[in-house]
Amino acid sequence: MVPWSDFARAAPEIAALGQQRLFQFGPGLAFLATVRADGGPRVHPVCVNLVEGDLYLLIGPSPKRRDLLRDGRFALHSFPAADVDDEFYLTGVAEHAPDPAVVERVAAAQIARGATTSRDESAFRLAIERALYSRYKPRGQPDNWPPEYLKWSSA
Repeated sequence: MVPWSDFARAAPEIAALGQQRLFQFGPGLAFLATVRADGGPRVHPVCVNLVEGDLYLLIGPSPKRRDLLRDGRFALHSFPAADVDDEFYLTGVAEHAPDPAVVERVAAAQIARGATTSRDESAFRLAIERALYSRYKPRGQPDNWPPEYLKWSSA
């Protein structure tokens, strides 16, 4: 598993397209899937932040934070776009980053992109194992399925 910067060097096209999807609305927005204590899935909307070559989440006191502290495995999926059906998906492990200086830098990045912070969040650095970008043809074309799949793995 690697930080965003290593992923971006190894798969620049997928990283650039994925970054467009994650930050298409200004703040980085995605759906985060975590693992509940009973092993079941849990899905949450989150803000994603790219800071100093790493992808971070700020997570306040919540079930998703408890999930990540207990079992850092995650899946992250971009929000749908208004103009295209393209999708971006990552899996890996969210690593708790308790350093207050890191939390401050991530919070500053999140605020700079127009999102808020409650200042009681924990930072999690996303170590990336796999990435998938699904690129579709324009809507309305009869041959829009299946999409072109761009894949990357750290293994």
